[in-house]
Amino acid sequence: MNSIFLVSGITLGFLMLLPTYRALIGPTVLDRLIGVNAIGSKTIVMLILIGLIYQRVDMFVDIALAYAMLNFIAVLAASRYFQKQKGLYDESSKNKVVKTIKRAELI
Repeated sequence: MNSIFLVSGITLGFLMLLPTYRALIGPTVLDRLIGVNAIGSKTIVMLILIGLIYQRVDMFVDIALAYAMLNFIAVLAASRYFQKQKGLYDESSKNKVVKTIKRAELI
C-alpha cells in the first residue's frame, strides 16, 4: 500500500515541474502567480500523501490546511498588489482591452 502512495508522490513531484517552468519563465506576472498557485496546490496533496505514508494523516491534514490558507492569502495579496501597481498584465493586452472598451463606447 505504501508503494502506491510513494509512486503517486513521485509522479506528483514530476508534475510539479510544469508549473515551476511557468512560475520561472512566465511571460506575465499573472502567469507566474498561476504557476506558484499550482505548485502550492500540488504541495498540499503531497503533504496528505506523506501523511498517508507515515500513517499520521491527522497531523499532516492540519499542516496541509494551514499551508492552503497561507498559499491562498499570499496569491491573493500578490495579485492585489500587482493589480494596483498596474503590472498584472503586459502592455499589449492592456492596450487591446482599452481599444475594445473605446469601440464599445462608440457603438
